[in-house]
Amino acid sequence: MIYKNYLKRLFDLLISFFVFIITLPLLLVVIFSLFMANSGKVFFVQSRPGKDEKIFNIIKFKTMKENKDVDGNLLPDEKRLTTIGKLIRKLSIDELPQLLNVIKGDMSLIGPRPLLIEYLPLYNEKQKRRHEVKPGITGWAQVNGRNAISWKEKFDLDVWYVDNISFLVDIKIIILTIAKTLKREGINSQGMATAPKFNGKN
Repeated sequence: MIYKNYLKRLFDLLISFFVFIITLPLLLVVIFSLFMANSGKVFFVQSRPGKDEKIFNIIKFKTMKENKDVDGNLLPDEKRLTTIGKLIRKLSIDELPQLLNVIKGDMSLIGPRPLLIEYLPLYNEKQKRRHEVKPGITGWAQVNGRNAISWKEKFDLDVWYVDNISFLVDIKIIILTIAKTLKREGINSQGMATAPKFNGKN
């Protein structure tokens, strides 16, 4: 409980500042590349629910264009991904701006991924428990399948983390995240560029 309530925040700040500093040259290259590819649009900002379902603005690198069909609806994700966006997603670089969310206190390095606000009414009582802790840049679900597993599996893994937070678990997740990022495992669902939307049943 000491780690969960006090030391985890210190851990988040120390690691976030360190990673931000050492990746700054890479971030600048990505920012320039996206500026050129997306006509000046570099960041993607969206409202997401955090701890206790409190809404905050998550920041990521913009990897998709806003292409729409004749009816004005956005095209599927795989048709909107830019070439540089695909590479950034494969390397999980699109998540790095969330270090600012961690430093601000909206997120943690480790925790359930912050999902869409529209999913909130669809959760059952067990699934809602993922909001008992701050959302994370990476988490137990991400190192155990990420987008390649079902929503039920993701939520079960999220709740497991909520019940088992510890320094050793967080260190394990960080090590596994680095390993899986290097191997580029579980980035996409089968046949899709991103995970399918949650509908309360899938």
